Amino acid sequence: MVRLAPIPAGLPATVPFVGPETLERQSGRPFAARLGANENGFGPSPRAVSAMQAAVAEVWKYADPTSFDLTAALAAHHGVRPENIMVGEGIDGLLGLLVRLTVAPGDVVVTSDGAYPTFNFHVAGFGGVLDKVPYRDDAEDPQALAERARQTGARLIYLANPDNPMGSWQDGAAIAAMVDALPPGSLLVLDEAYAEFAPAEAIPAISADDPRVIRMRTFSKAYGMAGARVGYAIGHPDLIAAFDRVRNHFGMNRIGQIGALAALQDQDWLAQGVAQVAAARDRIAAIGARNQLTALPSATNFVALDTHRDGAFARRLVDALAGQGVFVRMPGVAPLNRCIRISCGPDAELDILEQALPRALATL
Repeated sequence: MVRLAPIPAGLPATVPFVGPETLERQSGRPFAARLGANENGFGPSPRAVSAMQAAVAEVWKYADPTSFDLTAALAAHHGVRPENIMVGEGIDGLLGLLVRLTVAPGDVVVTSDGAYPTFNFHVAGFGGVLDKVPYRDDAEDPQALAERARQTGARLIYLANPDNPMGSWQDGAAIAAMVDALPPGSLLVLDEAYAEFAPAEAIPAISADDPRVIRMRTFSKAYGMAGARVGYAIGHPDLIAAFDRVRNHFGMNRIGQIGALAALQDQDWLAQGVAQVAAARDRIAAIGARNQLTALPSATNFVALDTHRDGAFARRLVDALAGQGVFVRMPGVAPLNRCIRISCGPDAELDILEQALPRALATL
């Protein structure tokens, strides 16, 4: 076998997530309710579906390597310049490129213990050193993150707002204050994958030209297009331009580009989907309450249900639900792992959850 480079050779052979398809193959049957991957089961805009269907016949063409039309539309949508936008293969792909651009072996990167593991996966893959701070009251702690960044001289600081896996969110003013407290040369990676679900006051008033912050957005969540793999970054033009040095210029999916543009132009559908998610959050909370589980406040398309036990119990409950045909996940770090995390979905899938949850609890 070919010899691996030193950094990947020293990494464990693990992946951040095991997909539901893998679990289905292992069990030999499909899930009746797919409520674990934070996908938007309410689906994309019909206009996006129609645009993608029309684009299929021309899939022989490569995607526009500059994503020109989508970039221009996103810039207009956010009131920034096209030079502030970089379109990429979902936030995950953009995070990998950002780490490659900014983190040299041995550089410190600060994040929260239990926060989005894919970011950690990229940092380890490029030889960065992760320094983690605990959650406070089931939420990421901007003040503690900034303090650790000052102590370590961190290159990157990762914060998701709203947060995955707990669904909590920060006030925008607290994030703006955090930015002002960062050491010189540090960059805040503000993951706003769930921003469309958040209250207006959670979104900080930070200029796209501020070199201390890069924001990440996606079409996977509120726009219901997780499989299209379309995300984008908003940041200072010099940093955005640097992505061209390392990115796969033909990595975007042409059909996804066209679908994302049509989805962006259908804000009425987006508003309808956000309302459906809010109603589903309420229903999940009610289902949990009837089974002595407490819903944590959420500004995302999922709900963390507190089992009031420990991680071992929560893991058994996740497995028991899988045995009932319901796919859910749980946080991986104590004390967050006392919860199970359930994605919002249509009534038909929540009907299945409502029947399965008490049966799964009974088996424990």
